[in-house]
Amino acid sequence: MVKNATPHAPAEANAPDWSALVDYSASLDCIHCGLCLRSCPTYELTGRESSSPRGRIHLMRAVGEGRLEPDAAFGEEMDFCLVCRNCETVCPAGVEFGAMMEHTRSGLEDVRSRSLKGRFLRWIGLRVLVPNRLALELAASSARLAHQVGIMGLASRILGNAVPSPESQPPIPSRRERRLLPQRTESLGPQLEEVYLLDGCLMPVFLGRVNRASAQVLSALGVLVKAPREAGCCGSLHAHNGDRSEAQRLAKAMIAAYGGAGDPAPIVVGSAGCGSHMKEYPGLFEAGTADFAAAEAFSARVLDWTEFLAARLDRLRLAMGGTEPAKPGLAARLGAVNGVATWDAPCHLCHGQGVRDEPLAVLDAALEAGAMERRELHESERCCGSAGTYSMTHADASNELLESKLDDLETTGASLLVTANPGCQLQWEIGIRRRGLTVRVAHIAEVVAANLD
Repeated sequence: MVKNATPHAPAEANAPDWSALVDYSASLDCIHCGLCLRSCPTYELTGRESSSPRGRIHLMRAVGEGRLEPDAAFGEEMDFCLVCRNCETVCPAGVEFGAMMEHTRSGLEDVRSRSLKGRFLRWIGLRVLVPNRLALELAASSARLAHQVGIMGLASRILGNAVPSPESQPPIPSRRERRLLPQRTESLGPQLEEVYLLDGCLMPVFLGRVNRASAQVLSALGVLVKAPREAGCCGSLHAHNGDRSEAQRLAKAMIAAYGGAGDPAPIVVGSAGCGSHMKEYPGLFEAGTADFAAAEAFSARVLDWTEFLAARLDRLRLAMGGTEPAKPGLAARLGAVNGVATWDAPCHLCHGQGVRDEPLAVLDAALEAGAMERRELHESERCCGSAGTYSMTHADASNELLESKLDDLETTGASLLVTANPGCQLQWEIGIRRRGLTVRVAHIAEVVAANLD
């Protein structure tokens, strides 16, 4: 929720007033206890106080009080944060650090100086590609063709680090695999209820199979699944990267696409990052406005896919075979050579939404039905380094975080890693391929759907 700033007076009478750039009143909630330090991936990487949540809040407060200018170094430290929100989980004062970071990044866009190239890439990515399905489809087709004829590999060899290597990028599926969900997927058997299912923007491009698996499972539970074409990008990447005005525009479009205030149907989301953002739509608008009221009504309808299924676990078990003997072929269908799986919790599911028990209840039911074993992943709630666009803007830090997670994965001995967020899934796939591990990465919806075959 947007808070009214109560800034401290600038330190010098003639100093610029940067107080609106940060959420100064929220910075006062931090009690500087330091419990967030060991939960922060960037602090673990650098050991610098300024790279911790407490340190960043101190910098924000200094800007709000006029003791520090929002210069390039300040902007770089704000950008270095993954906004994984692990700090919110451990914070005894309830500091809403994610909202503070979005506020600050949005404010920085009004004052920071970007190169012409930087402004162009930001415009292309956030304003042209992500919100526009036609532009995304053209880009995906071009990238797939370039990879197939070897242009990407050649460019990487000639230009070196200036061009990402093909191995560091997720593969683009065929056009058939990139198709959108049908606008209606009828229930199998009697219709018991109906929901909306988020198709999304990048999800169909890279992981359309996950959307189809999500819809298949819902249909098997007697649910009519609706996926309106008008519902495209939710705006999470925009809010995460400080483009608040576009995030607001996309939020309004999403609210309208899902029937507005008069439609009570749940909105089920299989992307943890999108779901977290959609649940927090009210924070984009001023309290007391019509947009705020519409956002509140909308967000109350949003559920993670696992939340929806966990509330219908008995029905799910029946759909997977009920009391029949376990299906020993599940591991083979999922590519889990030894039948051992492990769960990695997406940050925006566990820390952003506070959803922890539901995914494990759904996953364990699916693994039990398929005669598979689940082993715990050490610190499964620690960030894998994906974090929206972070893996592209801070590749070295992202890779270092992922390497530690890969070490933990190898310790489990699992041949199947399960998650529930597209960015995490692609990040894991790239890292596993780079390390040469025999491990399949799957969305939890794919695991459940495999039990229905």
